[in-house]
Amino acid sequence: MIEPDTIKLLRECDAGIQMGIASIEDVLDDVKSDKMRNYLHTSKEKHEDLQHEVQALLESYHDDGKEPNPIAQTMSTLKTGMKLAMKDSDKTIADLMLDGCDMGVKSLSKYLNQYAAADEQSKNITKRLIKIEEDLGRQMREFL
Repeated sequence: MIEPDTIKLLRECDAGIQMGIASIEDVLDDVKSDKMRNYLHTSKEKHEDLQHEVQALLESYHDDGKEPNPIAQTMSTLKTGMKLAMKDSDKTIADLMLDGCDMGVKSLSKYLNQYAAADEQSKNITKRLIKIEEDLGRQMREFL
């Protein structure tokens, strides 16, 4: 029998991945630096690869996954739009992306602890997602 924590942890990863992809897509058209654009594209591809893995596991458990919180997603999109309207620069984008990465790492770490009974495969996926977020955050720091 599958531990409920496994499905709950995978759902949170699913929502986090969707939020990460949407955040990257929100800023890509405004990026001026080729280097930053490459970092963002690479991170988006890593998110999408992990998303396929998470969705396949959720399907094997007959679960539809979890959509990101609509309020959080709307607030993120509005914040991005407002900040870019005030100052459209790579520094602004880096700041936004770094904030998002930090929030993702914090949330995922919390869920990893909260759903401690999840199976090792789900925990490893969560740790890989945390690493993707940490790596992108580290890359964005050079544009601040």
